[in-house]
Amino acid sequence: MKKRSKRYTNLSKLVNGKEYSLDEAVQILKKTASAKFDESVEIAVRLGVDPRRAEQMVRGTVSLPHGLGKTVRVLVITKGEKAEQAKNAGADYVGYEEYIEKIQKGNWIDFDVLVATPDAMKDLGKLGKVLGPRGLMPNPKSGTVTLDIEQTVREIKAGKIDFRVDKTGIIHSSVGKASFEAQKLKENIKTLLQTILRLKPVTAKGTYLMSVYVSNTMGPGIRLVSNAQEFQD
Repeated sequence: MKKRSKRYTNLSKLVNGKEYSLDEAVQILKKTASAKFDESVEIAVRLGVDPRRAEQMVRGTVSLPHGLGKTVRVLVITKGEKAEQAKNAGADYVGYEEYIEKIQKGNWIDFDVLVATPDAMKDLGKLGKVLGPRGLMPNPKSGTVTLDIEQTVREIKAGKIDFRVDKTGIIHSSVGKASFEAQKLKENIKTLLQTILRLKPVTAKGTYLMSVYVSNTMGPGIRLVSNAQEFQD
């Protein structure tokens, strides 16, 4: 059994194993943010779906109203005019062959999101073993394979995130920083949960929203009341 620190044990007492409303959970998040750095606020959403079935694979994108509170490093693989658009939109790295070779030969992954134009995918396919396991391969469903490079880069920089259910039926994502005002954290969390609720597969039967936990990077999980109405406007 993993031994917890005294700090973590004391913070867990504030949680007390109960379920909380979103307002209450955010207040506890603020109280349990005691690390020496600005912790990220994480969310884990367990869904009543079978990820092995393609029609129940819940995946999407959402623009958090207050962003993530961190710099998102964007690599764009494209050429010509689209490359200029990417640079103008604030992409951190823009290029084609040089970056493909850098990833392939050096396993370079010093970026958070990879955006590509459709014509580049034929060359990016060979990088699947490097990008795939890390969730960095561009995908049309997440909006990272696109001709609208400029708008896509701006949205990602402003806080647009990509999420997907994993093989255990859980969606993990960051939703901001512990230093955010309580209202901003609440709005980010609600925006993500509302998007997940809208994506409920038609074939998913029974309870869809099984459980929702939020936590700071170094803090205990805080369980939210798993009532869809709680997260509606």
